[in-house]
Amino acid sequence: MNAFLQTALAPDALITLVVLVGSMVLFISGWLAPEVTGLLVVGLLMATGVLKPGEALEGFGSPALLTVLGLFAISAGLFRSGGLDQLRGLIGSDAVRSPKRMILLLTTLVAPVSAFVPNTPIVASLLPVIEGWCHRRGISPSKVLLPLSFATVLGGTLTLIGSSVNLLASEVSSKLGYGSFELFTFTPIGIGVWLAGSLTMVLLSDRFLPDRGANNNDLVGSFSGYLTEVLIPPGSELVGKSLHRTRLQRRFDVDVLELHRQEERHTPPLADRSLLEGDRLVLRCTRADLLRLQQERTIVLAPVPESADDVLAPQELSHLRMVEVLLPAGSTLAGQSLRELRFRQRYNATVLALRRGNVVLRERLGKATLREGDVLLLQGPQDAIRGLQGTNDLIVLEQIEDDLPTVSRKGVAILIAVLVILLPSFKVLPLVASVLLGTVAMVATGCLRTGEMLRSIRLDVILLLGSLSSFSVALEKTGLAEAVANTLLSGLRNWPAYWALAAIFLFTTLLTEVMSNAATIAMVIPIAAKVAIGFGMPPMAFIFAVLFGASQSFLSPVGYQTNLMVFGPGRYRFLDVARYGFPLTLLMTFLVPWLICRQFNL
Repeated sequence: MNAFLQTALAPDALITLVVLVGSMVLFISGWLAPEVTGLLVVGLLMATGVLKPGEALEGFGSPALLTVLGLFAISAGLFRSGGLDQLRGLIGSDAVRSPKRMILLLTTLVAPVSAFVPNTPIVASLLPVIEGWCHRRGISPSKVLLPLSFATVLGGTLTLIGSSVNLLASEVSSKLGYGSFELFTFTPIGIGVWLAGSLTMVLLSDRFLPDRGANNNDLVGSFSGYLTEVLIPPGSELVGKSLHRTRLQRRFDVDVLELHRQEERHTPPLADRSLLEGDRLVLRCTRADLLRLQQERTIVLAPVPESADDVLAPQELSHLRMVEVLLPAGSTLAGQSLRELRFRQRYNATVLALRRGNVVLRERLGKATLREGDVLLLQGPQDAIRGLQGTNDLIVLEQIEDDLPTVSRKGVAILIAVLVILLPSFKVLPLVASVLLGTVAMVATGCLRTGEMLRSIRLDVILLLGSLSSFSVALEKTGLAEAVANTLLSGLRNWPAYWALAAIFLFTTLLTEVMSNAATIAMVIPIAAKVAIGFGMPPMAFIFAVLFGASQSFLSPVGYQTNLMVFGPGRYRFLDVARYGFPLTLLMTFLVPWLICRQFNL
C-alpha cells in the first residue's frame, strides 16, 4: 500500500488518478455522454502535460478505429441490399411455434451472425419481426425479446469484429506491448461461451422470463403505452355531443385522459362534457386504433403543433408513411420535450404517439420529456423517414419495405462481406485493409450510396473508442497500472490462477454494468496485464478475462445497448433482466476462467 501511495502522489500519477476517478463518476452518472467524457479526458491529459498530443490522440488513427468505421458501412450495405432478409424470414416463420423454440432459433442463428455484424442493427431489424410473430401466436414478447439481446451479446464474443470493444481491447493490448488479436484468436473460448450460454438461456426461459401478457405487450397493439392527441375539426359529427353519446369510445378502444379547450384543461370524468370544434383530446390507445383513427373523418390526429400551420389535414395524412423509432442510449434528444426540440421542423416528421415501457403517461404529448428507451410513432414523407435511418439519436424499428433501392445487389453484398472475413482469415490481407476495401466495394458496386455510407458511421462510437486509448497509455506511463496491480497481487498472492482469473472477470463484469464497457476495457486491461506478469502467467490470459467480462452484460438494461432496446418493447422491469441474467453471469464467472486456463495450459 505504501508503494502505491508513493506512486500515486507523483504529480503526473496524481493528475491521472483524479482524471480517472472523475471520468468514472461521469460515466456512471451519465451527466455527460460517454463520448464527451472521453474527449474531456483526452483534453485534460494533454493540457496537464501527462500525455503529449501524439500519445493522447494516437487512438484516433489506430487500425482498430478504422476497422470499426468500415464495419459500420459494410453492415449498412448488407441491410440496405436485403442481405439479411432470409434471416428475418426464418425468425418470423410460423413454423416456430413456442417461445423456447424461438429462443433456440435466436441462439442458433442470430448469435453467429452477431459475430460478424454489429448487434445494434440486428436487434433493430429483428424487433418488429419477432413482435409480429408474438402477435400472431398470442405470445408475450417478454418471453423472447431479452433472449434476442443476450444472443447478440454472446455472438459478439465469437470473433474480433463481433464487437467494437473487442477491437479496442486488441488495440490497447498492442499499444502496451502484449500483442494484438487475430480475427479468430479467442474464438475457441467464444464458442464455449456461446454454446453454454445458449443452452442455459433455453433451459431457464420458462421459469426466469416474465409473462407480461400477449395482447398488450407488443409494438403492434399496446393499450397502456401509446399516448396521442386528436383534434376535432370543423364540421365534425362530434361537435355539440358528449363523449358517452359519440362513437369515439364505442368504436375505438381508447381512454380519454384530458380535454384541452384553448387555454382550459379538463380532466376525467369527461363523459358528460360537450365537445366543441377545435377541442384537443389526449388519448391512450393501441397502435391499431391509431391507424384507424387516421381514417376517421370526424377526428384529425393533431400531435404537437409547433405553429398554427402544423396541423395536417386528413387528405395530407393519407400520403405519409408511419414508422416506429426508439431513443437509444446516449440519444441527445433525451431530456427535452418534443415542443422544445421543434421535432417536426428538425426531422420533417410528425410524432403521432409516444410509448414508455409499462409506464402510463398522462402528460400532453408536446410537454412529455423524452427518455432513453422511449418508442415514438412517427409520420412523415418517405424521404424524411429514410433520413431518420442516418441519425444516431433515433433507431428505426419498423422495416421500410419500399426503402430497398439495392435489393438486386443482395448477392454482391453478401459476397463482399464473406470476402472481408475470408481474406484476413487466410492471411491474404490485414483485417483493416480488408474492411476498408470492402467498404469501397460496397459503394462501387451500388450496394450502398456514398451518403448512406457516411450516415451509417456511428460518430459517438468512433469518438469514444478513439479517446479511450489515452486511458491505458496514461495508466501505463505514470506507473499507476503497475502500482494498482502490485496492490492486487498482495491480496491474490496465494490464489490459484483459476480463481485469480475469476476475480478479474467478475470485477470487470460488475464494472461494465454501471459504466461504458469500452471505458472498462481501457481502464482494466493495463492493470490486469500487470497482475498476470506478477503471477508469472501470460498477460494475454488476463486480458481475455477482461475482454469477456466487459462483453457479458446480463444484469441490467443499461449495461448494454441492445438490452435497453428490448426493455421497453418487452415491458420488462429492472429486476427481470437481473433475474434472467444472474444465472448466466454466474455460469460465465466459472466457465470463462476455466476455458482461458485450458487455452493457455495454466
